[in-house]
Amino acid sequence: MLDIKWIRENKDAFEKALARRGFDADAQNLLELDRKRRINIEAADGFRHRRKQLSAQVAQAKERQDSKEAEKLSESVKSLKAQIQKHEEEDRFFLERMEEILLSIPNCPLDDVPDGKDESGNIEQHYVGDKPVFDFKPVDHTDIGEGLGMMDFSTATKLSGARFVVLRGALARLERALASFMLDIHTQEFGYQEVVPPFLVREDSMYGTAQLPKFADDQFSTQSGLWLIPTAEVPLTNLAREHIFDEKELPLRFTAATPCFRKEAGAAGRDTRGMIRQHQFSKVELVSIVRPVDSPNELKRMLGCAEEVLKRLELHYRVVLLCTGDMGFAASKTYDIEVWLPGEDKYREISSCSSCGDFQARRMKARYRRNYDRRIETVHTLNGSGVALGRALLALLEQKQCADGSVLIPEALRPYMGGMERIERRDL
Repeated sequence: MLDIKWIRENKDAFEKALARRGFDADAQNLLELDRKRRINIEAADGFRHRRKQLSAQVAQAKERQDSKEAEKLSESVKSLKAQIQKHEEEDRFFLERMEEILLSIPNCPLDDVPDGKDESGNIEQHYVGDKPVFDFKPVDHTDIGEGLGMMDFSTATKLSGARFVVLRGALARLERALASFMLDIHTQEFGYQEVVPPFLVREDSMYGTAQLPKFADDQFSTQSGLWLIPTAEVPLTNLAREHIFDEKELPLRFTAATPCFRKEAGAAGRDTRGMIRQHQFSKVELVSIVRPVDSPNELKRMLGCAEEVLKRLELHYRVVLLCTGDMGFAASKTYDIEVWLPGEDKYREISSCSSCGDFQARRMKARYRRNYDRRIETVHTLNGSGVALGRALLALLEQKQCADGSVLIPEALRPYMGGMERIERRDL
């Protein structure tokens, strides 16, 4: 959520920033509500001051045993109390209406984010590795997995419906191995603290990271009012909710491997084949809570952590800087890592690393106390995939496939696979 004070003092910059995102910000209506609220607060404060004065006069009149004057003054105090309550109700109305508007407004892009309407406006940053070369026609992960007898979509449909999969044997073990491999790298080498968070969260937590109210239709909720997490970003970032950290505690870095649940409401008819877009998938998430001055370098650091995973998995990929029209709602700047899928002959997102500035932190009331003057400021939050397990698995299947239908296992993963060097149908 954006800071209304910043909007008030930077109206033109606010409107220009959101226009870059294709968002028609009604700054005038928002600022008019803000103006009325501040007038209302000032009037209420005046009535409170007057009530305090009259209450003192009531006490003085009672000391003089002037009951008539005390009664008269008490009536004035009651009248002022009613006026104050009226202004407090009006303040709640203004505050709720302003919050409703602010919750619908996306984050402002940083100045170095390229303008663009959609993914065609993204800017390639760099490529790592070479596209694999085959002496046969490569197939996609669905054909590979089903050929191995370890990727079962028909049974998953009987169990749960479309956009689910059952993994068996070595492929089930491969997903588990990928999670352990990534968590070990992030905790042992990059200083992230491993967390096992709840997979069900309260509505306030979803609001805190901006999944609500904007994306309610894409989430799974329960009858008890809890929500299934669409990503571990939600519980990990909310670890900082309603907390004031000492500056010396920052940065905080968390990682978790969790299932993620999404309705994919806006993806009807898209990517219906295979594991590309599922209602349930697993992901290793990275979250950082930092001082504002540190967030630019933290984003680069987080991107490097995610890239290192793919380098060790010997996967070819590219990094792109997202344009204003392709960024997530809460992001101020985002890098995507896209892995090459030879079976599809295209790049697919496998990680998205974003800086959210103070956008989420304001919603969560996550703050820190500065060392040098003890002033309390809002933290910055960042999140990234470190990386998506399902897409890492299918990328390995496609880039490491062999002509006989088997799949080579990268050397870095072999200790997690019991020394296995290749996945074959007999490993079911």
